[in-house]
Amino acid sequence: MDKNLLTNGISLIIVLIGVAFHNHWIMMAGAFALSGALTNWLAIYMLFERVPGLVGSGVIPNQFEQFKTAIKSLMMAQFFTQENIDRFVQAETASPQLKLAPVIEKVDLTPAFDKLVEVIMQSSFGSMLGMFGGASALTPLKNPFIINMKEALIEMTQKDEFVELLQAEIDQPNVISEIRQQVESIIESRLEELTPQLVKQMVQQIIKEHLGWLVVWGGVFGGVIGLLSAWVSQVI
Repeated sequence: MDKNLLTNGISLIIVLIGVAFHNHWIMMAGAFALSGALTNWLAIYMLFERVPGLVGSGVIPNQFEQFKTAIKSLMMAQFFTQENIDRFVQAETASPQLKLAPVIEKVDLTPAFDKLVEVIMQSSFGSMLGMFGGASALTPLKNPFIINMKEALIEMTQKDEFVELLQAEIDQPNVISEIRQQVESIIESRLEELTPQLVKQMVQQIIKEHLGWLVVWGGVFGGVIGLLSAWVSQVI
């Protein structure tokens, strides 16, 4: 159940009970509880919605461009610094978890085989193969070639020498800089897709689950303050 609706509803019922029974204590507790709950609910609502006459409402829509810029600056300055990217790449490269085999398995080596056939046909063997069907005579070799080539590439990338060469290349300053530029470009393109409405939808569930308690506690503390006010008024 919606905490906002439940808290405001209970507070309003308490007020009505106090009025019906002419009980000053109950009426004050309900009125202050309703005031606290409504105030906190309105504050949450004003984060995303413009309320006519209320200066500062609609913070997210009004300051959305600055909001996106701040997100980008925070991510680039705190997470994707050149040092952090370099540290991440070094850790990944040095780790045995860095396996290129899955990548190699997905690579289409057909162009490599076609190039090999082209080289053979242009060599002195080409005329001889012409008597046996030309390039089509090499077609049965395609699958064995691709399988063996992938096995050779995987074996090569697992050698320490290859890892060291890859690390040396990655350690070049311009490589890290290019990675950072690509990350920044990705962040910019993703932020361009954001709209105030999309951001509202993204955090709406969080608001219901967590910020809704602000309304509940606003009602509780408001009710307590109302009881204290009623007590003070009786004492005075």
